[in-house]
Amino acid sequence: MKLKGKTALITGASAGIGAGCAYRFAEEGCNLILFARRKEILENIAQDIREKYSVNVYTFQVDVRNYKECENVIKHFPTEIQNIDILVNNAGKALGLSKIQDGDLNDWEEMIDTNIKGLLYISRLILPNMVARKFGHIINIGSLAGHEVYPAGNVYCGTKSFVRAISKGMIIDLNGTDVRVTNIDPGLVETEFSIVRFHGDETRAENVYKGYEPLTAEDIADIALFAVTRPKHVQIQEIFVTPTAQANATIVHKEL
Repeated sequence: MKLKGKTALITGASAGIGAGCAYRFAEEGCNLILFARRKEILENIAQDIREKYSVNVYTFQVDVRNYKECENVIKHFPTEIQNIDILVNNAGKALGLSKIQDGDLNDWEEMIDTNIKGLLYISRLILPNMVARKFGHIINIGSLAGHEVYPAGNVYCGTKSFVRAISKGMIIDLNGTDVRVTNIDPGLVETEFSIVRFHGDETRAENVYKGYEPLTAEDIADIALFAVTRPKHVQIQEIFVTPTAQANATIVHKEL
């Protein structure tokens, strides 16, 4: 399937995997709707994409945790972008790395609201139109954390286990509608992920990626592109990808 002339909505598009998907899809001629909270950064990315690939890019400052805000934005989309062909549910985060008995409730709430509710809210608003048109593809960005729980990962791992489970639920419920779903679960990807997790501690974040070659946002974007460009009768339900140096959540070969 070709992406030229199609429209993709990408959440969390101001950095990391979301931005990577935006660039990669635009390269194939896909028009974009980009959601993120950081308006200025999002606008800069959008302008760069327009100049490089001559596609239409619409940006909206949206917090996926707020259903009413999402509903209001999507409800008032211009006519030319009301039919969304691809939805990339990328917005998500990890906050903190502490044992459950020491957990920060604010961190818990933000992870649950973003990783779980945000994905549900946007999907609920976009899916009815896809079902009515009998055409569409949902990409849910999960994590290795949806396959295994690691020390002090507790709530984050729980939210990503949800993403994997809801992807399976979508596949079942959408069976017969021609709307496809792909769950992508990456291991270690070098993005702003660790900076966010460690509340801005860049030194601690950098140490996560030292001594080996981690995945990049572009790697995941390539995988997403592969999934959405398969023939209509092919549905890649799940992709689990890690750096070659990573065996599982806790075993990473580092040469320091």
